[in-house]
Amino acid sequence: QVQLVESGGGLVQAGGSLRLSCAASGRTFSKYAMGWFRQAPGKEREFVATINWSCGSTYYADSVKGRFTISRDIPKNMVYLQMNSLKPEDTAVYYCAVDQKATDYDTPTYPDAYQYWGQGTQVTVSS
Repeated sequence: QVQLVESGGGLVQAGGSLRLSCAASGRTFSKYAMGWFRQAPGKEREFVATINWSCGSTYYADSVKGRFTISRDIPKNMVYLQMNSLKPEDTAVYYCAVDQKATDYDTPTYPDAYQYWGQGTQVTVSS
């Protein structure tokens, strides 16, 4: 089992920044991927960003490319999402997730690829 705990959400004005953190504990493997997804009210969960744990390769949704940065801290088993130039449309609950079946360079973008999920953290961007 893998446990994931997100933190760092909050209320911010448009154009502002937030940094989300996700702490992973429990059984982990040397090769996996960690991703961020988000879900706004009345909408489906959508992919935001992912990072391959072993090689560090990343992939972003077009809607956040150039504004968001995903990174990892291997010794701490943490993944981060730095969000800059936030827009009201970024308002959602943000979830981190782990895909333990990922191999080298895998950067899965669909929710069904991920086996473990955190509880989510709310991000609200006011206009």
